[in-house]
Amino acid sequence: MGFGPAGAIEIMILAIVLSIIVMLAFAGPVSKFVNEHPTIQILGLSFLILIGVMLLAEGSHLANFKFGNDVEVHSIPKGYLYFAIFFSLFVEFLNQKMKKSSKKPVQLHNSKIVDEKLKDDDITN
Repeated sequence: MGFGPAGAIEIMILAIVLSIIVMLAFAGPVSKFVNEHPTIQILGLSFLILIGVMLLAEGSHLANFKFGNDVEVHSIPKGYLYFAIFFSLFVEFLNQKMKKSSKKPVQLHNSKIVDEKLKDDDITN
């Protein structure tokens, strides 16, 4: 085995095959977890949109794309994206912990309706 691209092809093939095996092994548990938590589904979709916008901005920047009066498109700094992703994951982690620790719903204090016109005794609508 040599150095450079010719010598690393076996390592690349092995890495791809191992990653496929790992993905297949964890596909079931990850799918079950995502299906049980709809907020994770929404978070995943928002990450896809975020990454798509970043790729469009990056491609526009590399193509020297300009808007209107020569306003140049710049790439989005990766730190902003990573912060947004990790912050939303942290908030979702806290949300999951709060749901798990509280078994009963939140009781609102002073939730009595004062204005009689706003009262609705019909619970079917």
